[in-house]
Amino acid sequence: MSQKRRSKGPGPSQGEDGAAEEDHALTQTTSQVQRNLERLSPVQVDQKVSELVQFLLVKDQKKIPIKRTDILKNVIKDYKNVYSEIINRAGRTLKQVFGLQLVEIDTKHHIYILVSNLPRLEGENLKQDDSTAKLGLLTIILSVIFMKGNSVKESAVWEMLRRLRVDPGEKHDVFGDVRKLVTEEFVRQKYLEYNRIPHTDPPEFEFQWGARAAKETSKMQILHFIAKIQSKDPKVWTTQYNEAAAEMAAVGGPDPGTSGDAAGASQGARRRNH
Repeated sequence: MSQKRRSKGPGPSQGEDGAAEEDHALTQTTSQVQRNLERLSPVQVDQKVSELVQFLLVKDQKKIPIKRTDILKNVIKDYKNVYSEIINRAGRTLKQVFGLQLVEIDTKHHIYILVSNLPRLEGENLKQDDSTAKLGLLTIILSVIFMKGNSVKESAVWEMLRRLRVDPGEKHDVFGDVRKLVTEEFVRQKYLEYNRIPHTDPPEFEFQWGARAAKETSKMQILHFIAKIQSKDPKVWTTQYNEAAAEMAAVGGPDPGTSGDAAGASQGARRRNH
């Protein structure tokens, strides 16, 4: 009987011991992590990073803080010895692809949330209860269109998304039918224009900013977003910066936070379409 009483022990301290052991297992030097990475193939690590990004995006849709214990149990599993590398790469992907920052809000219990760094897009079709990831995908496409001269071929958009592990030909865990989302939903909502390129056989299509995107964000906001995720000065892109600044001046925008830029983007679209 006495052995049974001792074996139970105080529950909380056992939990704390387990957490301490977990912390110790995950706390490794950079050189240790690098040695562990060498034992794995790049494909294995990339797959885990992709799985973690998907896991975090799905969890974020419910706006519930994400526990490290859940990440370890559901995603990391046997890859604990490279946890820091996987979480860091996932954080970079979330920032660069979706405009989301992975923030640890409780360093004792290791609880995370995702915070949006995206330019303001507040139309009736993208309210706060919509998926933040969907907004991130749209912002990335708007960024590519602007940086490529306000028009970009459909094939180039699909190739860009594939590099970001969002394949338009496959059902996505977060976005569902990606091709339908981009060519139908975003177009119907007037965030994108999707037009056939004249005299192409077989037919080719291109994307441009839609009227709603032009009203709800600005080229300067998009440029600052790109500069932020690449840690560069927006003036590095001279052509785009001058275009964005001219657009701001035309609509009387005092700073990059100004949103109403329908004139410049819409006129550019009209020039391409006529």
